Amino acid sequence: MLNLEWLRTFKAIYETGTLSAAAQQLFISQPGVSLHLNSLEAYTGYKLFDRAARKMVPTERGKIFYNFVLEPLSKLESAEQLFHRTSKADRSTISVGMCFETFQYTLEEHVAQLPFNLIIKFGEYPQMQQDLDNGLLDLIITSQKGHQPNLEYRPFSKERIVLVAGAKSDTSHLKQLLLSKNLVESEEWLKHQLWYSTAADMEHLKNFWVKNFGNHPDFKPNFIVPNMSSIIRCLSNGEGFSVVPDFLCRKEIEAGNIQLVWEGELHLENILHFGTRKKTIYAAEIEELQKILIQKWM
Repeated sequence: MLNLEWLRTFKAIYETGTLSAAAQQLFISQPGVSLHLNSLEAYTGYKLFDRAARKMVPTERGKIFYNFVLEPLSKLESAEQLFHRTSKADRSTISVGMCFETFQYTLEEHVAQLPFNLIIKFGEYPQMQQDLDNGLLDLIITSQKGHQPNLEYRPFSKERIVLVAGAKSDTSHLKQLLLSKNLVESEEWLKHQLWYSTAADMEHLKNFWVKNFGNHPDFKPNFIVPNMSSIIRCLSNGEGFSVVPDFLCRKEIEAGNIQLVWEGELHLENILHFGTRKKTIYAAEIEELQKILIQKWM
């Protein structure tokens, strides 16, 4: 009989590339990983990996097998997450999707006081909407509304995308150019400054640039950091420019560690929504989370 753990192990080896990494991911021993793989290859009658130096290279049969089992395995793992019985049956478990910065700014400090279990998932908006529709998430914070008939969206706040600079940046010439509405020279001057961005998302910079200068930014940021919170920390009491949501840097601006340079000739704003399923058994828990989030944005 085909063992489900053999398939889990095969998937882990395929995605990590080594037996040791797969063992760490599955919390089993490396000999156990080898045993599962050998058993699966014996069962299928095919060699699924070529054992190269420090690397497990999938064979053509292995690639076909991976594509065939990936979706069923993902569904089983989702079912396991949804229906796993917790040791504390009296505490509900709420799964929430949002961006990392939103969690850090709003919910992080409140997690320990929540009267229910909380699972936070970071990801892109379309995937979060799909997970919400499929029951893997109970609440999402999003600036994009989907079209799934089972979901509803409630606007609760907005974020303004602004140009900021480190406290030590000399912005006097730029402010004179902006005051005189000389956007051509302002754009050219900004291109020659030090810029921070994130690897995952340059949409804020692109959208702000297009809205105010009518062009796509044709320069590369000097520093690519993990997330926007990192940008704020790097700019604090330093030099450089970035385009970020205003709520992320409000405290640093008030403290004088970061300069609010320009909100744009035309304001770029995103409406933030709570996304939920129309029918949920966790209405009370979701309402409590929504109250915390609304208070943080006020």
